[in-house]
Amino acid sequence: MRSGVPPGNGNGRISTTSAFISIPYPPDRTDQFMATERSLAALLRSLQSASTLEDASGLLPTATSFLSVLGNPLNLSLLSSQLLCTPALWDGPVDLQACRKILSIFNTAAIAVLHNDNTDEPRPTYGRNRKIEREAWVKAVAEGADDKSPRWRHMLLLGGILLGFEGQNRQGLPWHIRTKLESALATAAQLALEEMETENGIDGYCITMVLNYTFELLSDAERSKIDYDRLLPVMVRSTFLSPEGLEGGYFLGAIDKDVVEVPGKKFRWSSTSPTFGYFSTIASRPLIAALGPLSRLISHAVDNARNPDLVAQTVDYMADFVRTLMVQWRQNKLSEVDAAEEAEFLDAESLQTTIPALWKVLRNCLYSVVIVLRAVIGRTINDPVLAAGSRAPYLCMQSLHILRNLYFVSSRTGQNGSSQQAFVFLAAVDILSQYPDLAENFLRSIKPSDIGQIPSHPVERCLDLFFMNAAEHFPIVLPTAVNEELLLSAAFPYLAAGANPLLLEIFEAAHSVVLVVFAIPHNAELAGKHLPFYIENLFAVFPENLSARQFRLAFKTVIQVTAPPSPLANTQPLLPTILFEVVRDRAIHASTTPIIPTAQNSNSTAPDLGNTPPLSVQAVLTLALIDSLSFLRVDDLKEWLPLTGELINAVPDRAMRVACIDRFWEAMSGGEMDVDRAHCCVAWWSTQGGRELVLYGAENSGDVDANADEDANGGPFMSGAIGVVAPESKL
Repeated sequence: MRSGVPPGNGNGRISTTSAFISIPYPPDRTDQFMATERSLAALLRSLQSASTLEDASGLLPTATSFLSVLGNPLNLSLLSSQLLCTPALWDGPVDLQACRKILSIFNTAAIAVLHNDNTDEPRPTYGRNRKIEREAWVKAVAEGADDKSPRWRHMLLLGGILLGFEGQNRQGLPWHIRTKLESALATAAQLALEEMETENGIDGYCITMVLNYTFELLSDAERSKIDYDRLLPVMVRSTFLSPEGLEGGYFLGAIDKDVVEVPGKKFRWSSTSPTFGYFSTIASRPLIAALGPLSRLISHAVDNARNPDLVAQTVDYMADFVRTLMVQWRQNKLSEVDAAEEAEFLDAESLQTTIPALWKVLRNCLYSVVIVLRAVIGRTINDPVLAAGSRAPYLCMQSLHILRNLYFVSSRTGQNGSSQQAFVFLAAVDILSQYPDLAENFLRSIKPSDIGQIPSHPVERCLDLFFMNAAEHFPIVLPTAVNEELLLSAAFPYLAAGANPLLLEIFEAAHSVVLVVFAIPHNAELAGKHLPFYIENLFAVFPENLSARQFRLAFKTVIQVTAPPSPLANTQPLLPTILFEVVRDRAIHASTTPIIPTAQNSNSTAPDLGNTPPLSVQAVLTLALIDSLSFLRVDDLKEWLPLTGELINAVPDRAMRVACIDRFWEAMSGGEMDVDRAHCCVAWWSTQGGRELVLYGAENSGDVDANADEDANGGPFMSGAIGVVAPESKL
């Protein structure tokens, strides 16, 4: 139809303002191809003349179809170029949804080309004569990334092609073409980062989105071309602080205006409310919908950034985000409802629709922050610059503050819900423990606002729980006065609060803190001062608010703290036997009926020691004594072995008594005793009537022949030998 070189723009590419008829095509094409040309010309004129974004967006499906069927490379390049520079698409306000539409065009077209090449189905009429090879198609479309559009838009084109051919393991390109495409995308990303004027523009958001979608398709060599010092702050701000991301956490406060009280004194956040609609929009944003992979990409950038200061800056950004998130939640009416009370104070629609959607996004925020913090802590451990001086402890303090501000989310998922979260917490605590002064400052900064009182607001109690769980790891590096002033003062109010089901978890954490403080050697005097109160409280809350397992562990720990080689044993050597006597006296007069399990005195996640049947208070107190025998001095052990045997026989229920006998035998022979104590137990059991006392009761313990006796089962045994006394017993 024409000869010579088509009019261009000076760089060998066709001018977008030239007549479409100037594009060459072979003279043997059919009328159908001419119709395709005319349709393409009309599409291009419509794109150029569109005055609104809506008009231009309505043409995009047609553009997608043309990209997958055109056979002229110049037409492909021209259409691709127009999609990246059409004023109606790009001159007005642009968001990531619009960018994702453009990326989707090239992605869908590439998938269609791959499908057309791999199928025997008839092609559309207007595409029947296409004779362009896949390699030529990729090259032609990539030529559309010209100087009429900025580099960050080029990433939409290149990323879309790469995703279309190689995403989801399609392997649609020859290796050499894929390598060139990966290199072009990495180069475009690097040049786009260098051309950025601000970190808060659509270009930065688009770079973040495209790299998040395509990063797993890039080889290590291409990934190494990217300047992570430039990329890291762009991604962090785009994800956590930008209008295209999590908005700095402010979205959480906006919900409050649509949380209203309904009849029945319940709160409702309706699924038809404007704020839920806006919240759903946030959840569907390109960066938030793919928050997991994006967090791993940010983590990779943290690992590979050359400037250590950027790692600290990343932590600062996230600290600002979670601080705002926490404040916004505290000001929300939903925060006034404890997790255990939601069924009582939230209506059915909220419980089934809106609240689960909210917590899903909040959990994703938590996991995203934790993934990045894991990289920060790992970098802190391995980077000599960050590990030197005071930078490491301050980064750890910030990390712990971040976890604290997110504790209203993580407390619902459980402390063991994420191995990465556990690593971040424990590693930060371990590093901070090397700096006692900073550790004390950290604990003072997060201590309960009104120490010695139980706050009424669930958020404040949640923060108290984090304080308990964190403080539990620091008593060994803190002075005795600080342990008493901060830790014990904060824990004591909760020790008597076990009856409240809303405080059960804090109640258990408070017991752990107190026992850890008592167990530290340099706190021996402090333990002696407060042990009477703790023991009194222990008996006051058992069994109504404390499980048998917890009581036994607590009493065993107390005996361990007061027995040698504890320093407290030097100043108060009689304290263990006094505590034994208190428990024995209570056991003699205790209830013999099985304890009725409740939410407060049962612990489904941790079975009782010894796998025992339902026990009475008397049996549990007896087992507590047996658990603690291995800590007594040998002289005291000689006294308490027969007393314990008598107490076992005082248990009237046969199954409970057999459980006590089994545990008694395990304590003596299972390796819990050292050599001297074990020798004492063997002598008492075999030659001093211990076997007869435990198995048959005190009335038979004196009728022992020096050489032999007739066992109840009819057989002669040496004194001290073990007979078969009950099928339920291990003896």
